[in-house]
Amino acid sequence: MRQLAFDFEAGGVAAAVPPGLLLRQERGRRAYLSGQAAEAAVLRAYERRAVALLHQRWRGQSGEIDMILRAPDTYIFCEVKQAASFDLAIERLHQGQMRRIHAAASEYLGLLPEGQLAPVRFDLGIVDGRGDVRILENAFGHF
Repeated sequence: MRQLAFDFEAGGVAAAVPPGLLLRQERGRRAYLSGQAAEAAVLRAYERRAVALLHQRWRGQSGEIDMILRAPDTYIFCEVKQAASFDLAIERLHQGQMRRIHAAASEYLGLLPEGQLAPVRFDLGIVDGRGDVRILENAFGHF
């Protein structure tokens, strides 16, 4: 059975929605908001360390980097993961993602005067189910 849903952006027009679509959309919305909250928590942890945010969700042709930050002597490329526990959050970072992050970081470095010679590190910001944050510096290196 199809449900009727109102598309308020389209002037409140009712449209038939397949069963489960609204639930998937709601789960997606929650995941998106949860990810934003995790990124904000990790950013606050970096700010306490006097590390400046340069870009959030920077997208290049190779992919997206959650955060690009600048410590006094290093560019930091940070991937943020959230899960019920820190261990589960760490497990969510896969080899393919690391390759894409490295490729996107290389693309970003190509825009800098120092280029590929810029000092960099790849961190993993993890957030557990209670909202506690850990930053794992140099969590993954070049392949």
